[in-house]
Amino acid sequence: MLAHHVLFWLNADTTADQKDAFKRGLESLENIETVKTFHIGTPAPIDRPVVDTTYTYSLTIIFEDLAGHDVYQVHDLHKAFLDQFRVLFEKVVIYDAH
Repeated sequence: MLAHHVLFWLNADTTADQKDAFKRGLESLENIETVKTFHIGTPAPIDRPVVDTTYTYSLTIIFEDLAGHDVYQVHDLHKAFLDQFRVLFEKVVIYDAH
């Protein structure tokens, strides 16, 4: 199993419509055949010093293995998402764990 967790900080001037489109773009990634589990989130209202709530969206995808992750990285849906929405990213942090 491999967990792919991506935190997105969108530009401060991103509009509500752009955020909605961004979320729909994230949702499209669930259609990649190697995705086993999929979750999109926003910061939970947890007020603890060790919890980072500064990001805009969180994406967590579980793959069966590294090979599934590798398919995802070069998949046309993933490439299309990046091409369309990378201009909205102020910052992205990725954590991959197995």
